[in-house]
Amino acid sequence: MPEILDRLRPRYIVDEKGRKTAVVLDFGEYEDLAELIEELEDARDLLKAELEATDFTPYEEFRKRWLNP
Repeated sequence: MPEILDRLRPRYIVDEKGRKTAVVLDFGEYEDLAELIEELEDARDLLKAELEATDFTPYEEFRKRWLNP
């Protein structure tokens, strides 16, 4: 797993019985974690698209069509 998870230093807010009720992260850690989640979502979406693809166009052919409509 990405090294961001190794660098997290979460602090917890606990209730009167000592049960964890919330997490406090440094803002930089929060931003890094949000970026990691976004990258994982992008990777998931790409994998889903690849698995559902029914047709494939080689990049060079796509590029020619895209640049010369």
